[in-house]
Amino acid sequence: MRIVFAGSDIRSPIPFRALREAGFCVVAVVTQPDKPVGRKQVLTPNPVKCAALEAGVPVYTFAKIREHAAELAALGADCMVTCAYGQLLTEEVLAAFPRGVFNVHTSLLPRWRGASPVQSAILAGDAETGVTVMRTELGLDTGDVLLRVRIPVSEEDTAGTLADKLFALGADCIVAALSEVEAGTARYEKQNEAEATFCKKIKKEDAAVDFSAPAQEICRLVRAMAPEPLAHTRLGGVAVNVLAAYPAASAGAGACGSVARADKTGIYVRAGDGCVCIRRLQFAGGKPLSAADAVNGRKVSVGDVFESAPQGTRGCAAPSAQKGEAGGGGA
Repeated sequence: MRIVFAGSDIRSPIPFRALREAGFCVVAVVTQPDKPVGRKQVLTPNPVKCAALEAGVPVYTFAKIREHAAELAALGADCMVTCAYGQLLTEEVLAAFPRGVFNVHTSLLPRWRGASPVQSAILAGDAETGVTVMRTELGLDTGDVLLRVRIPVSEEDTAGTLADKLFALGADCIVAALSEVEAGTARYEKQNEAEATFCKKIKKEDAAVDFSAPAQEICRLVRAMAPEPLAHTRLGGVAVNVLAAYPAASAGAGACGSVARADKTGIYVRAGDGCVCIRRLQFAGGKPLSAADAVNGRKVSVGDVFESAPQGTRGCAAPSAQKGEAGGGGA
């Protein structure tokens, strides 16, 4: 079976390589155009493009894939696989592949349709998440499910570590799913629309900490926003990234955001309930610091107050895709 692979995430090479190793013929890779990187803004290819070129597979960097349906059809592929591609697909693009377009999505659809399923699962405190392979149709992640595999969400997982697990699982899942498609044994399951939830693309403002929120919720935000864009606040007018934090017992009365205790065990900041124990943080222009180093360096003291984000500025809920477009980014 001839396949076009579309992906743009740093981890998208994992399923791309898995498909080739399983013996599938990947005739082309579609990814996002090169982007400027670093202070000198040098145009740099993403890891998917690099992996494809290394393997000798032709690469197409369409700024707008919707404008290239005829070019895709001319490749003569049976199907397309999308994995964190980042662009919406149109009816014309879907029609270019006679055996369908299949998306590797890092959630248990219909839960967390949209662009940030990994972060959203952590933010919501989900006990489990997983990978869904679905047949893409018009509509955001609404297609019939071919395969769904669950894994637990650890209380230590960040968005980065959880994504690592899910992309590795996704590579196995897409190989298994396409094997069934090729053999003609694939069975599809309709999604339950009543159970659908949605998530949007994460922006920096979504990572702002509101210390009036419950401590558990704040710590989930810290995990969900790592490694980027990173949970952030301000102290004395200076921007601070919160890199690691854990819920702690209440430390007496005081304003939310105020430091109740600061020692080598952590920086204890009063929250809406209990405290948030910050273990690692980073001041603007500085290196990541342990709580002990921040306290010893007199960067944080009892009585200091971390600023809170205005309520209602955080969250990941999102509307569905526009009519006539299909989700192409899924993972």
